[in-house]
Amino acid sequence: MQDLVFVSQRIPYPPNKGDKVRSWNLLSRLAEEYRVHLASFVDDPADWQYERVLRDRCASCLLRPLRPLAARLRSLPALAGREPLTCRYFRDRRLAAWLDDLAARLKPDKVFVFSSGVAGYVMGPRWDGARRVVDMVDVDSDKWRQYAAAKSGPGRWVYGREARTLAEFERRASAAFDATLFVSEAEAALFRSRSPATADRVHVVGNGVDCAFFDPSIGHADPYPAGVLPLVFTGAMDYWPNVDAVIWFAERVLPRITARLPNAVLFIVGANPDRRVQALDARTVITVTGRVADVRPYIAHAGAVVAPLQVARGVQNKVLEGMAMARPVVASPMAVEGLDAVPGRDLLIAEDPDEYADTVLDILAGGHPDLGGRARNRVLGSYSWRTSFEKVRDLLAR
Repeated sequence: MQDLVFVSQRIPYPPNKGDKVRSWNLLSRLAEEYRVHLASFVDDPADWQYERVLRDRCASCLLRPLRPLAARLRSLPALAGREPLTCRYFRDRRLAAWLDDLAARLKPDKVFVFSSGVAGYVMGPRWDGARRVVDMVDVDSDKWRQYAAAKSGPGRWVYGREARTLAEFERRASAAFDATLFVSEAEAALFRSRSPATADRVHVVGNGVDCAFFDPSIGHADPYPAGVLPLVFTGAMDYWPNVDAVIWFAERVLPRITARLPNAVLFIVGANPDRRVQALDARTVITVTGRVADVRPYIAHAGAVVAPLQVARGVQNKVLEGMAMARPVVASPMAVEGLDAVPGRDLLIAEDPDEYADTVLDILAGGHPDLGGRARNRVLGSYSWRTSFEKVRDLLAR
């Protein structure tokens, strides 16, 4: 059995966030075929309890604490040069030394890196003998460009700078690796246009959904109070695009809905709610749950799943999971940009506040009764982790 080094920006377990869903499903399958040596960060203290899961799955494992405030402060010196803040954010001497020791002792055959932010650890010449694959998932630099466009003042300059410096680093990383992966053809096409010199190394590996887990036929107790018409938004609630999305929906869409259906309530389901999200809980038509043990009951009993993201890249797991649970999903155009689904048949698209409110009201009134069933069929046919892993395995084996 060959050795494979797996470097990830965040502990790939439990699979309760979009990036961790993808990294866990790939790592767990790679561990069946390789001796996996995992190097990763833990940015949520609650995740330390899962260290044993990873040690049992991997041949060796180094997890390093990542304290967001300290990491931000560590990033600041980058502003004086051309280095991306992202790279300094994930800089750790012990993790670098551990990886260097692995390279010297094992001379590993394969390297798999999850996220461009940690690609720098294995870009040096000591790794030249290994087959290297980096999963960038999304074009992160373009996400920073979107952030810059939504900001003003110093924030616009900082985010704009990060977009430029990270884009240059992404090109250099792609040149250092044998294959660069993205979650959708839209992301891959954007990167090829930005990095034509490495276009032939760019590949698409889509996300999957565990449809046996997200199965609407499994009975789940209704978590919602009696008498309400629940709408649900799921996701990590300390992630700025999610925060921005629920605030936009709460302020511009929900009042239009509750004006006609006073018992409609938005449930914001996800860990670590930002203070601005917590403030929304004071409104009688909004409930912020924080971390929940199982998100499926909230999806299964929702009148509609909403995904009104104004800033997004790649494929949104919240959309796929809602579709897998056969619930009607109302999403913004940004939230479905890389999705293999037909608007109007598999899910509904809405953009401005009036259109969004009218679409949700139509669903709550009984419109589109077959939408959920078609949505699940689309996920069953197009989003398999087995298919995604087979592509990764082939790229590593070349």
